[in-house]
Amino acid sequence: MARRGTLRIYLGAAPGVGKTYAMLSEAHRRAERGTDIVVGLVETYDRPRTEALLRGLEAVPRRPAPSQGTGRGEMDTEAVLRRAPAVVCVDELAHTNAPGSRHDKRWRDIDSLLDAGIDVISTVNIQHLESLADVVTAITGVRQRETVPDAVVRRADQIELVDMTPEALRRRMAHGNIYAPDKVDAALSHYFRPGNLTALRELALLWTADRVDAYLQRYRTEQGIRSTWYARERIVVALTGGPEGSTLIRRAARMAAKSSGGEILAVHVSRAARLTAVSPRELASQRTLVEQLGGTFHHVIGDDIPSALLDFARGVNANQIVLGSSRRKTWQHALGPGVGSSVARDSGPDLDVHIVTHDEVARGRGLPSARGARLGRSRTLAGWLIGLAGPPLLTVLLAAPPQPLAGFASDVLLFLSMTVLAALTGGFYPGLVSAALATVLLDYFFTEPLHHWGVGSGHDVITVVLFFAIALAVAWVVDLSAQRTQQAARLRAESETLTVLAGSVLRGEDTLRALLGRARETFGMECAALLERDHDGGRWRCVGSVSAVADNPRPLLRPQDADVDVPVGEHTMLVLSGRVLPAEDRRVLSAFAAHAATILDRQRLLTEAARAHKLAEGNRMRTALLAAVSHDLRTPLAAIKASVSSLRSDDVEWSEEDRAGLLESIEDGADRLDQLVGNLLDMSRLHTGTVRPLIRRTALDEVVLRALGGVAPDVVTLDIPESLPWVAADPGLLERSVANVVENAVKYRPAHTRVLVRGSALGNQVELRVVDRGPGVPDADKGRIFEPFQRHGDIPRGNGVGLGLAVARGFTEAMGGTLDAEDTPGGGMTMVLTLPADTPDAVPGSRPSEQGEQGGEHAPGARGR
Repeated sequence: MARRGTLRIYLGAAPGVGKTYAMLSEAHRRAERGTDIVVGLVETYDRPRTEALLRGLEAVPRRPAPSQGTGRGEMDTEAVLRRAPAVVCVDELAHTNAPGSRHDKRWRDIDSLLDAGIDVISTVNIQHLESLADVVTAITGVRQRETVPDAVVRRADQIELVDMTPEALRRRMAHGNIYAPDKVDAALSHYFRPGNLTALRELALLWTADRVDAYLQRYRTEQGIRSTWYARERIVVALTGGPEGSTLIRRAARMAAKSSGGEILAVHVSRAARLTAVSPRELASQRTLVEQLGGTFHHVIGDDIPSALLDFARGVNANQIVLGSSRRKTWQHALGPGVGSSVARDSGPDLDVHIVTHDEVARGRGLPSARGARLGRSRTLAGWLIGLAGPPLLTVLLAAPPQPLAGFASDVLLFLSMTVLAALTGGFYPGLVSAALATVLLDYFFTEPLHHWGVGSGHDVITVVLFFAIALAVAWVVDLSAQRTQQAARLRAESETLTVLAGSVLRGEDTLRALLGRARETFGMECAALLERDHDGGRWRCVGSVSAVADNPRPLLRPQDADVDVPVGEHTMLVLSGRVLPAEDRRVLSAFAAHAATILDRQRLLTEAARAHKLAEGNRMRTALLAAVSHDLRTPLAAIKASVSSLRSDDVEWSEEDRAGLLESIEDGADRLDQLVGNLLDMSRLHTGTVRPLIRRTALDEVVLRALGGVAPDVVTLDIPESLPWVAADPGLLERSVANVVENAVKYRPAHTRVLVRGSALGNQVELRVVDRGPGVPDADKGRIFEPFQRHGDIPRGNGVGLGLAVARGFTEAMGGTLDAEDTPGGGMTMVLTLPADTPDAVPGSRPSEQGEQGGEHAPGARGR
């Protein structure tokens, strides 16, 4: 099998931090070491220092841009593959290729190079990660046009953060090292504000820290390292289900807040070794509190609570454990050390244990614990000690000279008490041995004739036989009780697990990944997956998988690869790896498997429901179209028919002025029909998803002039500066959108007032504002006016079917823009149409010529050409 190339990514928080510079510096270092390295594509944006670094490096010529393109060309992937270097530098991982390229996205080109065994060095900004697109939009107000799936970046073999403080980046900007001097002020006052840069920097640092943590976890697992490494603060909170849990959680949250990036992991251990008092309501409220504070809740099963806690803490690489002071009463401490003492004793130097006081200290537990659930090693040893040493010691005490201390009946009762004590302490076998040993000693030392093996009296024979039978029965009953209590504890642990599983459904935690993670965690496995196939003998495919190690290099793809497999139906199977589970655990695991299959079916049903909802929306749209046609199309048709009939009538002699008026009425009616039918067809295309905009560089002023062709020139004031940047839009769709918005403003304007159409640039966006002085729209109705078949106020029927603004917003959003309504200062309504600018740096400036170079770094939100 051919070797796959390695991917190294330089990650930055914003344009200009030095990603490309770092990549080219690395290229020079490798070239000096004799590595065969070439430049597949690098964008310099006319930055002198970056251009200087390109000198001395072999560059593969770009593929010429298509005729409708605006850039200097895309990377020639085929040429790079033919050249077959050892390493290639490819800038801007998230870039969208021009139409006609081998792939639509540059990261797919990089995948092709990696598959060919070529190592790749690339760059990307944090705002281009798919999972952070909404977060970046909320921070900067700029919607991201180019994104790359997180999985592509996570698969990188190396990720290096190129960091720079906001102050230093703004100084670079002010010195002209990033953008041209005429664009610096606009950039500094919009996207490159200190707050924006600080937030983006924090996102980059946190995301990189998560990736470093994943690499660390994988390394620790591969090397079998169990000790804690202090990479970051991870605090495990031990919850018993008692009322003190909320106090412990809040204390842990304060500890985590003192260190940036601290994590809280609350864990509840279901103990199979004894029945303990747990309040499901308390545990549920504590789980909610943990999640509200940004932590996670975990539920595990363990026979020994201290060992289970320490194993969990070391498994997640925690460095602190928070426990509550014991709720046991003073006399209960004589029964052995509590959980807190045991954890502190066995934690070692790598775990700090915090014992937190609370209001429930020394108040006791809600229910007494049953001690006989499972006989531990120390208790069994104590039982054997009593069973073997107790009868001889009792014999020495009772037979000591000068004469026995008690009669034969008392001796029998004392030996029986010793046997019962051995059975109660150690179970059946210590009790059995004690009974046998006591019987022999009673026969030899206390039954006539003394010091002879044998029983002389019939009454003594009955006494000895009954003694042995009673001792044996007591030992058997004690052992049976221990078994029954152990079974009860086991069933309780299972029911608690199933309760948590059912509770997750009620809380809406119905994602397949969450369920698989809970199953893996509950049974202490390394990996859990749900496999599915289409038919018997078909190939298994993984529909969901979780692992204790992020980016598990060995996922479960077949039942043969797993240690445990549970079938769900005929063609679905839940599989886990890590260890072989006992048979009794499979019953609970089957519940997890059934629930996983239910979640999978539910997800598919939701998909089908969404598809059905879309069809229903289409049917609703068609019904509304028919309702609209019934009147709004009939009115202009009736006017046209009346005018035509009048012209054709021979009973009336029409003057030239009257004839012109009737013809004008016919023309107006035809125009209205054309507009209505056009809007109806456009709305239908939007709802069926058939609108496919052809995005290209567009001059906004030219499109607006064409859109105003049907509007009287004395009702519109146009204010669009010639220096306005180009926009990335479909000219046809943009013209229809502007025309509908302007027509709506003209319809609602007061008489003798004009509608203002003004264009302006804001960062890497261009805004077109259509301002009227009409009655305006209340805030509650601003969203409704963009819905189909909505007319505001008392506009009579026949003035449109209420589709103009709906079509305008649909076309604008299809082009990647926005259309919103705002109040006009002093009264009226302002429609704001926003589109991405299409300039070299997405910064306002003079409009570049058609023939000039159009390459440039895509600032956040700019659309790739």
